[in-house]
Parts: sequence; C-alpha cells; structure tokens
Amino acid sequence: MRILIDTNVILDILQKREPFFIDSYQALRKAIENDNECLISVSAATDIFYILRKSLGSMQQAKEQIERLAQLVSFADVQGMDIHTALTRAMPDFENAVVDVVAERNEAGYILTRNIKDFADSTMPAILPADFLNK
Repeated sequence: MRILIDTNVILDILQKREPFFIDSYQALRKAIENDNECLISVSAATDIFYILRKSLGSMQQAKEQIERLAQLVSFADVQGMDIHTALTRAMPDFENAVVDVVAERNEAGYILTRNIKDFADSTMPAILPADFLNK
C-alpha cells in the first residue's frame, strides 16, 4: 500500500516537535517496516526544506535532513492537472486539496496527517498517526 505523508508529520519527526514526535515517528516507522511505500509530494519537500533551513539556520543541515528523508520516502510529483483538479475540490485549504489530489492519483491508501479536520472533504481517507498505529 502507498501512504502519502503530510508535511506536518514529517516536520514533527525532523524537528522532534512535542507532543507529536513519538506518534508521528512510530507511524512512519510502522509504515516502512510493513513495506508500505511512503510518499511525500515534491511541493512538500520544498516546504520542508524551507522550514528546516529557517529553523536550523543552515542550508547544509537542511540539505542533509532532506537527503536522509529521501532514503525513507519517495517523492510524488505534482502535475499541472493536479493543480487544476485541486481548484475544483470542496476543500477550504488549497495546499491540502493538492495533497488530496496527489494521493488520489498515486493510489495512496491513506493520507497520514495530524490535521484530520482539514481533510474532512477529501476524496482520500486521512488518518492520524496514533490511529494508524492502532491498525
């Protein structure tokens, strides 16, 4: 199964953000250990890099974090049609609509996110890290 990992879960792990770190880390670990293909969108990768560079104060450290991340996940491209489709979604947040479209096109079983309410109108099922751990 493929699982699209939302930006907030990746940042919880990389920045060890409490109280979210443990559930996010264990959910990603479980997904990998169970041979699920973990995806993040390429647009999420650029957002993650930007946030890491600002928080770490180092471009090199941010690059190293992205390189380590790339060993664990695959990058799902965002196509022009994804943007057009996301604009038609009944989701209030455009970025989340893009995540939903990319997850759908890549036939992901879930979107792993901490922001379930943001995906209430998504076409793909969203799941919290803690709930994924209990599956």
